[in-house]
Amino acid sequence: MNSALRLSVVIPTYHRGEVLLDTVRMLRGLSIPPDEIILVDQTDTHEPGVESALRNQSESGEFRWLRLERPSIPHAMNRGLLEARGAIVLFLDDDIIPDDKLIEAHLQAHAESSVAVVAGRVLQPWDLEKDPTPDDGVFRFSGARRQWIEDFMGGNFSVRRETALALGGFDENFVQVAHWFEKDFADRLKVRGIPILFEPAACIRHLKIERGGIRSFGAHLKTVRPGYAVGSYYYLLRSPRIRHRILTILLRPLRVIRTRHHLLHPWWIPPTLVAELLAFFWALLLTAHGPRLIDGTGQGGGP
Repeated sequence: MNSALRLSVVIPTYHRGEVLLDTVRMLRGLSIPPDEIILVDQTDTHEPGVESALRNQSESGEFRWLRLERPSIPHAMNRGLLEARGAIVLFLDDDIIPDDKLIEAHLQAHAESSVAVVAGRVLQPWDLEKDPTPDDGVFRFSGARRQWIEDFMGGNFSVRRETALALGGFDENFVQVAHWFEKDFADRLKVRGIPILFEPAACIRHLKIERGGIRSFGAHLKTVRPGYAVGSYYYLLRSPRIRHRILTILLRPLRVIRTRHHLLHPWWIPPTLVAELLAFFWALLLTAHGPRLIDGTGQGGGP
C-alpha cells in the first residue's frame, strides 16, 4: 500500500441522528481509520442531544462539520470534494456499518497506478437473509468478485480528488433524491477513458434507516411529489442516444405503475402519474439551463 496516499471520508447527511454518530464512531475505530472525516450536514435542526454531540465532537477535532442551508446530495458531495485534504476522497452513506478493512481496501486499490475510481461492496439488509453472491453470472454490488465495471453506488465509492475535480465534480441538477447522478458521473468517466474498479474487500453494510436521507422526500410509491423521478428524466433528456431516450421517456410512466403496490392499491396510480408528469417538466427546465458542475473557480452551482 502506498503510505503517501491520504484518504478523506466525506459523508453527506440529511436528517440523521444517532445513526450518524454511530457511523462516525465506527469509522474512527477501524484498524486503519481515515485521515479525516468531513460531515456535510444539510439538516436544518437536529435534536438537542445530537446537535450537542456533533458540535462537541467537531470542536474536539474528531471530524469537520460543514452545514448547508438546503438539501442537495451532489452539492454536498461537491462541497466535501472541495474541502477534502486527501488525495483520495471516499464518499459514504450516513447509515452504515463499515468493514474493519474498508479504508485499507480502498487505499490498496488506489495504490495501483491504473485505478482512479473504486466502487466498494454494499450489503443491503435483505442480503443478510439470502446468499448475496448467487452463481448466476449477474453483477451485483453485493458480489464478491473483483472486476472492472461501468457504474457505482454513491454510498461507498472513492475517487482521486484531482480526477473528480477535472470532471467538474457532480452535476447539481440532480435535485432532491438525485436518482442517476452516479450514471452521469460514470458516463463522464467513460468519455475520459477512466475505468471503475469494483473492490469487494472495501465493504459496508447499509442499514437503510427508514427516517432521514432520501426517505425525507416520502415513499416513492406513495407520493405525488416529483423528487424521485426528476433525476431519471434529466439524465434521459441529456442522453446522446436520441431514439433510446425518447422510447424510454415515453414508456417510463407505464413501467413505474406496473408494480405489485399499484396492482393492490390502484388508487395510487393517478398520483404516481402526476408525479411523473411534474418530474418530466422539471427535468426539461433543468436541461434547458445546462449542467451545474464545479466551475473553473472551484465553486459549485449551489443547492
